[in-house]
Amino acid sequence: MTLRARLQLHSLAVVALTVVVVLALDEGASVRGVFLPGLAAAIAALALSTIVAGRLTPSIIEMTEVTQGLAGGDMSARPPLNAPGELNDLASALGRLAEHLASRVTALRHEEVLLGNLVEALDEGVLTVDGGRRVTRMNSAARTLLGISQRVPFSADLLPRSRALLRAMDSAFAGAATDPVETEIGDRTVSLIARPLLPGKGILVALFDLTRVRRLETVRRDFVANVSHELKTPLTVIAGFAETLADENVPAEMRRQFASTIHSNTERMRRIVDDLLDLSRLESGNWAPRKSDIDLQEVAAEVAASYAGVAEARGLDLEVTIGSGSEQILADRTAVRQILSNLVDNGLRHTERGSVVIFAKSGVNGTWVGVRDTGAGIAAAHRTRIFERFYRVDSGRARDEGGTGLGLAIVKHLIDAHGGRVSVESEPGHGTTISTFFPS
Repeated sequence: MTLRARLQLHSLAVVALTVVVVLALDEGASVRGVFLPGLAAAIAALALSTIVAGRLTPSIIEMTEVTQGLAGGDMSARPPLNAPGELNDLASALGRLAEHLASRVTALRHEEVLLGNLVEALDEGVLTVDGGRRVTRMNSAARTLLGISQRVPFSADLLPRSRALLRAMDSAFAGAATDPVETEIGDRTVSLIARPLLPGKGILVALFDLTRVRRLETVRRDFVANVSHELKTPLTVIAGFAETLADENVPAEMRRQFASTIHSNTERMRRIVDDLLDLSRLESGNWAPRKSDIDLQEVAAEVAASYAGVAEARGLDLEVTIGSGSEQILADRTAVRQILSNLVDNGLRHTERGSVVIFAKSGVNGTWVGVRDTGAGIAAAHRTRIFERFYRVDSGRARDEGGTGLGLAIVKHLIDAHGGRVSVESEPGHGTTISTFFPS
């Protein structure tokens, strides 16, 4: 029932009650004598109630609509400020309440956006699970670590079935925060913790990817072990022969042989140390190529000349073939010389007969520069690892021929610094071609 109908009904009830009271109090009054004044009073009451209702009803209806709008999320709804009497005060108070509510909702939305951006920017994976064991929030790092693509919310049963993860979640649901736990999830090493949120509001799980850290630790351990092994061999030889030379009864010819062996092992240690220093400088990020237009024919000829004696001693042909259009490249001259020197040295040490060729040819948006040999070749299982530090296809032979195991690693870092790439083509028994690409 509307406000107008209620006022009219109440007015009629008051008039009727008044008539009844008059009749009851005045015994001489007749119904006809009271009817006309009662009718006039009823008409006046109806008119008055209609006027009052007409003034109040629109304001009340508008404030009701505003209130319903605010409850529905429409923060722009405002009540009229032209209502009569106390209704205007109510409208003013409702307007202030709407302003305050709108500002609070805006602030909460901004905070939610900021929180969402912060969570997404984290390197750590973060996810929340509600009391019904549904994942309600998950950032991109967590999706990557857990291999999840489903949209939230989704059941926690879709998370990886890691015993450590499930145990940590159960503990957090029981109200106890967990200490960091390291576990394997898929092909990643992950440290995870789980903490309860407010009682009955679920839990939070944080994950940190340790894969790269553990890989670097493994590389460091292997590096220390490899360096120790590489230096131990020549040091043992030097110490043994030096001790023998201390004996005055050693013949002069044997002394010369021992001294030559000591010298060759000392040179090998020096090469290892020099290569390690070069590799450390490249990996530190403190080196950048000083690019300039260089004459590739000239640099290749210099490298070939420096290894001509070694090639002749081994009965190998050392050739230079620079294709048309590849005579000049934009690169660091010292780096190009070092790349070619390492590749030629590698080729000569692994080739028993035939030739070693320094070549260059034009490519799409750059130039390919490399070395091709007719040596033993490299099996497919080894090709992806030959650029690792101290990795050798035939470790005993390479060590006997004076290799440090660092040359190709240095080549890889030098060409990476130029923004290029390196490729290997090889077949066991049919030689090897290592090519480096210098972008133009």
